[in-house]
Amino acid sequence: VQLQASGGGLVQPGGSLRLSCAASGDIFTIYAMGWYRQAPGKQRELVASITSGGTTNYVGSVKGRFTISRDNGKNTVFLQMNSLQPEDTAVYYCNARLKALRSAGWDDYWGQGTLVTVSS
Repeated sequence: VQLQASGGGLVQPGGSLRLSCAASGDIFTIYAMGWYRQAPGKQRELVASITSGGTTNYVGSVKGRFTISRDNGKNTVFLQMNSLQPEDTAVYYCNARLKALRSAGWDDYWGQGTLVTVSS
């Protein structure tokens, strides 16, 4: 199973970016997908998550600015980030909680991380 993330980059304060992450491989089913971020000197934190049923969860600092969505048919999750601020600067990691083929239980898989830099 692999998660391939894309869409990071440099943006000015107030700008927007859209992150994408596609899961591929021997996947039986995915329960939830999400995005975490880790800023320099800080712990990794959950930014947003979405279940297969569409239930979403956001960290308070991004509510109203970020929107997570998912294409279940393509095992892909998106994060639309608007009104970006310098404090959003971090490496963003996608995550999937899924059951792989020939696996007995649920496991967490991670993408490689994509850097988002918000600076003027």
